[in-house]
Amino acid sequence: MLNIKTTQDAGKLTVALEGRLDTVTSPDLEKCLKEKLGGVTELVMDFEELDYVSSAGLRVLLSAQKTMNRQGSMKLCHVSESIMEILEVTGFSDILTIE
Repeated sequence: MLNIKTTQDAGKLTVALEGRLDTVTSPDLEKCLKEKLGGVTELVMDFEELDYVSSAGLRVLLSAQKTMNRQGSMKLCHVSESIMEILEVTGFSDILTIE
């Protein structure tokens, strides 16, 4: 299960994720981002309540990063140790901005 909470302020979109970003839930995030990224220049992904991310979830993050490379910036914040380990092992920590 994944809860997605979005907050938009002018050109900044914050997406807070709670639960698991996996094969079942990643299409929900993908749909949410497609609907909301128009006109956004700063995307903040808040992982404070995210427990797990799978390869399907990583694919959605990569797609969002490619979109934001064209129209602004994207960063991940509040990344847990376990998710940071996944990002490092997969090389995503080199691609994504993580605070």
